[in-house]
Amino acid sequence: MPRIAVVLSDLLQRAGLAALLERYFAPVEVECFAAVDDALREERAFDLYFTDSAAFATEVDFFLTHRARCVILAPQESGGGGCETPYVVSTRGTLEEVVEQIGRLWRDDRSEDEKSSTDLSGREVEVLRLVVSGAINKEIADRLHISLNTVLTHRKNITAKLGIKTVSGLTLYALMHGYISADDMPL
Repeated sequence: MPRIAVVLSDLLQRAGLAALLERYFAPVEVECFAAVDDALREERAFDLYFTDSAAFATEVDFFLTHRARCVILAPQESGGGGCETPYVVSTRGTLEEVVEQIGRLWRDDRSEDEKSSTDLSGREVEVLRLVVSGAINKEIADRLHISLNTVLTHRKNITAKLGIKTVSGLTLYALMHGYISADDMPL
């Protein structure tokens, strides 16, 4: 039986997610925690860690060491990589859509195209890092010695591959995948 940790500061979110997991994915053992420190007191490890983007950003070191078993709840498009990266579940939409996203994680039935479609090139990673640092397109072009049109093309490709359109979403993605550290995040 899978052992799941729900690490959310909000009591109602913890209780709601635990009830959802127990109802739709039984048999599971769900334990709820308000903070990572509480989860660390457990003697046994968990098969999955559900958390939100705020807790992830606060405890990035812990979650990155458990990234293959980490599920981030975020108010953005779902995504997430293969077995070595956190999986993102969008909290927008209907109950059925959220359950389906978690079900895909459970079954891991994402196609190989979907798993590999998020692979960024080295240059796209450089552009991503500069975007999340707050640099504008012109600054990115100057720093990387490429044209403005090339920057725009890279940004379009990043958005298409990841399905993330906002800078805050890209920041969370870069943080989850180790492209930036919490110290690199703009204030």
